[in-house]
Amino acid sequence: MTAPILEARGLSVRFGGLVALDAVDVAVGAGETVGVIGPNGSGKTTLFNALTGLYAAAAGEVVFLGRSLAGLEAHAIARRGIARTFQASRLCLGLSVFDNILIGMHARRRTGLLDAVVRRGRARSEMGGAIQSASHLLSLFNRELPGRGFERVGQLPQIDRRRVEICRALAAGPKLLLLDEPSAGMNPEETAELMRDLQIVREEMPGLSVIIIEHDMFVIEGVSQRVVAFNYGRKIAEGPFAAVAAHDEVREAYLGKETARA
Repeated sequence: MTAPILEARGLSVRFGGLVALDAVDVAVGAGETVGVIGPNGSGKTTLFNALTGLYAAAAGEVVFLGRSLAGLEAHAIARRGIARTFQASRLCLGLSVFDNILIGMHARRRTGLLDAVVRRGRARSEMGGAIQSASHLLSLFNRELPGRGFERVGQLPQIDRRRVEICRALAAGPKLLLLDEPSAGMNPEETAELMRDLQIVREEMPGLSVIIIEHDMFVIEGVSQRVVAFNYGRKIAEGPFAAVAAHDEVREAYLGKETARA
């Protein structure tokens, strides 16, 4: 791993008596893609929510680009350079493809979010460049998508909606991108297309760091340089995909103790 741009040190999250994340250490290097795996409820999305300020840490700290994120709200962390997607899409289905991406751009534009959507004031002078940037991002995933930029997102197929969601996150110009189950709801052909998309992003943005949560091991193996496994809020394994997949605790987490020992 290269020098880490993000480090979670002893990070814990509690909800009353429930320990959702238990003294976790996680790091990602510049330009590195780290896969995060684990059964449902193992703490994966809780980790993302803690890294992005949606959940307050009960203990530990998150350091990004050498600065602590303690006490910062989600929007302030986003401005520092961390962008994410969610398990359930948060696209504005009634808005156009371009409008959704412009919302993502507002974190690094001079105009505010409202201007980004309704095209008032200074936003009009920025619109040409913004549309051009949005078109470039879309073309990385699908050359036909820029031509559908003024269509409502709700009219797009599932895989193109996911592409728009990733583009919206990339439009903020992040140093670190967090992807929460991007292949959810996709068939095998769409999943293969998504993997190609992620490889293109790595080639076009070699300095971008990525942490990806996935249940599809085909995706994790194909795009990750290192894998971290969780269970019951704890980190139980870390390393190359093959080593983590063969780890006894990981096998038990997915298969059950008796089956894993068979």
